[in-house]
Amino acid sequence: MFKLELRPASSRVMAYFSPVFALLLTVFFGGLLFLALGKNPLTALQVFLLEPLRNASTIADLLLKTTPLVLCALGLSVCYRANIWNIGAEGQLIAGGLAAGATILFFDQGTPGMSNISGGLVLLLATLAGIAGGAAWASVTALLRDRFNANEILVSLMLTYIAQLLLMYAVNGPLKDPNGMNFPQSKVFSSEFLLPHIFHGSRLHIGFLVMLAASGGMALFIYRSFAGFRLTVGGLAPLAARYAGFSSRKALWTSLLISGGFAGMAGAFEVAGPIGQVLPSISPGYGFAAIIVAFIGRLNPIGTIFGGLVLSLFYLGGEMAQSRLGLPSAITGLFQGMLLFMLLACDTLINYRLRWKK
Repeated sequence: MFKLELRPASSRVMAYFSPVFALLLTVFFGGLLFLALGKNPLTALQVFLLEPLRNASTIADLLLKTTPLVLCALGLSVCYRANIWNIGAEGQLIAGGLAAGATILFFDQGTPGMSNISGGLVLLLATLAGIAGGAAWASVTALLRDRFNANEILVSLMLTYIAQLLLMYAVNGPLKDPNGMNFPQSKVFSSEFLLPHIFHGSRLHIGFLVMLAASGGMALFIYRSFAGFRLTVGGLAPLAARYAGFSSRKALWTSLLISGGFAGMAGAFEVAGPIGQVLPSISPGYGFAAIIVAFIGRLNPIGTIFGGLVLSLFYLGGEMAQSRLGLPSAITGLFQGMLLFMLLACDTLINYRLRWKK
């Protein structure tokens, strides 16, 4: 009979290399998958992994997709460190995007007395509205967990579908473009209410710079502040945290509000950035993919940037595999799932060892 035992403490250093091992294994098995689909593995992997890096334009698109992934992962990392399992970043992103879009439309429709307000101020208000919308949506999970001890995994996940239905109602009702030929969408925002681009000729906007600053700020919060230390201790050693007088209720609300706020900011940047209006679909699943990003980054705010780049590469590679190789759109999700599975396997093999029990 086999028994799992913890490895020595030195294996914890190797745990930081686990995402690299997982990525290499994902590439290897991805090549086998392409071979099974009748494609040349080397050619297919080149299209999937290298074509998105071929020039400045595609790299800018890579960084553009990295922005919402990392923002959502920053908040999820805080939650998971506090042992709060928020799975609803996608719904919080949608809520934030909806709130930001409604704010921009309020000023973009020629509201009397609002014509002299600058586009920069409107974008700031829209971003704050997105943060507030995402945090408010996450607060529902916090309230039900706090008041009724409801499982935050189920609640946050189910709220995602409610957010999607609310978005559909908005684009078919109060936010619908009256001149949009009955399509379920809002009017296209005026150019002054869109996030300015960093480079001329690319879609990469200043939200990317905000994301980098947020990653640095969250690193300071987690590793250099007492509040971050309190959240981490509450997740790793609940009994020790309770003995020290740390409030688990405060940790619950703090982590979920931070997570929802970052996801809402990601939604605001999507609506005011590459989308430029409110559509029935704001996100292709960034909130769910951010779960993988957070664990690839080892729940480290700086590490999530690496994870965001990897998942963004999968998104772009999947799009190119569809157009150039004729593969289905599910290839992106398949690679994401393989990466998560390989990461869990590598973590298990690094942190544990099998021993024959007599």
